[in-house]
Amino acid sequence: MKNITILVPDGENNLSSIVGAYKILKRANSYWEEKYKKTLYHIQLAGLSGQVDFHEGLFSVKPHVHISAVSKTNLIVIPSLNHQYEQAIAKNQPLIEWISAQYRGGAEVASICTGAFLLASSGLINGKTCSTHWAFADRFKTMFPEIDVQKDKLITDENGIYTNGGAYSFLNLIIYLVEKYFDRQTAIFCSKVFQIDIDRETQSPFIIFAGQKSHEDEVIRQAQAYIEENVENKISIVELASKFAVGRRNFDRRFIKATGNTPTEYAQRVKMEAAKKSFETNSKNIKEVMYETGYSDMKAFREVFRKITGISPLEYRSKYNSHAYQDKRKQLNLE
Repeated sequence: MKNITILVPDGENNLSSIVGAYKILKRANSYWEEKYKKTLYHIQLAGLSGQVDFHEGLFSVKPHVHISAVSKTNLIVIPSLNHQYEQAIAKNQPLIEWISAQYRGGAEVASICTGAFLLASSGLINGKTCSTHWAFADRFKTMFPEIDVQKDKLITDENGIYTNGGAYSFLNLIIYLVEKYFDRQTAIFCSKVFQIDIDRETQSPFIIFAGQKSHEDEVIRQAQAYIEENVENKISIVELASKFAVGRRNFDRRFIKATGNTPTEYAQRVKMEAAKKSFETNSKNIKEVMYETGYSDMKAFREVFRKITGISPLEYRSKYNSHAYQDKRKQLNLE
């Protein structure tokens, strides 16, 4: 029988990602047993300690086994961590070494949300792509500059290593793994039982863009502030570079190094974040929001909005605007 191992790292971790992964994978296993009259996987929790407490001792998890008892596994699931990443990495060095050894022995590895910090510390994804919670992507880039962070991606899948975005999006990763390790029909069944959207690919609509300010380039920081204070204007990057007395090529290079985005990409993200907030909080139509964010071409506005959020302006407004939501409820006679 093949093995799936869900890790319980030492320290305060995310309980839901451990319990959720365990419940869905166990249900997939039992569905397979009912359908094919055979057990496909042995699913167990493994860790360094006999018991790990959560939420100041309110809950606790007792792993089935110590990691030393797992000589070979087929899939390792790393749960989300707390926000003390350096401490979590320091506490779990034996776990990190075990993950590396298992991967070299043929196991695949999946990290949930900020579990990517534990995975990254193993060195297994140096030079590879990785997703994590959008709110911690900048810190991740700072700690692991050699890894290609895909902040918009809900799931990455590369060389037997899977990562996913933030919080409860781990449910989508587990459904994805169910399809990989069982089959499509089992994944559809689990998505229906647990009511999880199948085939979701992006966390873009959920990202709140606050600008990457954790750098030491004061000129670029001033340029960022200028972009953010002039959302309603069409900004020329050539003129912006000139305003701060920096050559265009050097300006682009410094901007990318400081923020991870080109100046154009940064301006687009700032404008689309303003557009999102406008769609969420007032009854302005798409054309009005387009103009107030410095666009005059509807096609260009729609393309940039979709590129950054993953959905159209109309879809976003219909989904997140309170007025539109109330109108929809009235149409459905729910009030």
